[in-house]
Amino acid sequence: MSDPKVVLVTGCAKGGIGYEYCKAFAEHNCHVIASDIPQRMDDMCDLQKDQIETLELDVLSDKSVSSAVNAIISKHGRIDVLINNAGIGSTGPLAELPLDEIKRAYEINTLGQLRMVQQVVPSMALRRTGVIVNVGSVVGKAPTPWAGSYCSTKAAVHAISHTLRLELKPFGINVVLVIPGAIRSNLGSHNTGRLSSYNWELYKDFSNDIAERARASQVGKSTDATLFARHVAKKVLSAKPPKQIVFGHMTSLFAFLSVSPLWVRDLFFTKRFNLDKKV
Repeated sequence: MSDPKVVLVTGCAKGGIGYEYCKAFAEHNCHVIASDIPQRMDDMCDLQKDQIETLELDVLSDKSVSSAVNAIISKHGRIDVLINNAGIGSTGPLAELPLDEIKRAYEINTLGQLRMVQQVVPSMALRRTGVIVNVGSVVGKAPTPWAGSYCSTKAAVHAISHTLRLELKPFGINVVLVIPGAIRSNLGSHNTGRLSSYNWELYKDFSNDIAERARASQVGKSTDATLFARHVAKKVLSAKPPKQIVFGHMTSLFAFLSVSPLWVRDLFFTKRFNLDKKV
């Protein structure tokens, strides 16, 4: 019987999809290491009863990432699977959203993933095996109004993942791009909370529409996070992991929008987010 796979997941505070990834991989008898920033360590305590290890890791910090990865390899000998889940939302019109907010989204959502990749790849390459799972989004393929910064961080994740898939192939490392649809998590409440600190000037008449975009993925028929995480875990642990995993509410709609003529996409989003009103 082979040893359990060692799985590292980033961004695992309770209420998020990362928390559900940890439980889903543990159900497959993997040895799971759940990680998050120091301020959220208490939010992962419940995972320990499922024999899931918890670890401080801040994807913004070279030192934190290096220290965490080295500690895992020192203790367990390897990392078989990296789930690059840590991320934040970023909502607001691009012409007014502070650049510092946009930089933070890129630092966490995009460069945070690449920082993790650069740390785990050497040991995976040495062993000629490993799986890196990068989390993108349907809006990385069809960006929406009022969330241009978030959409562009995920579009960059898609580009990085497609490149890494080819560049890491000679070393036996698989790269899987996960493209979630609307998945129920605490992302919507976090997005809405951050909006309270902004007073739009040009876009004050659109405040309600912007707030609605912040909640958009969490209303209606959004997919249950547990169901989503179990689907991803099963695919990632298969003998031949797929290049992409597209799953969740609204994935079909966004697949259609991503290949539609621009006038169709523009018309849909204009109507959906009230951009046809005169100001």
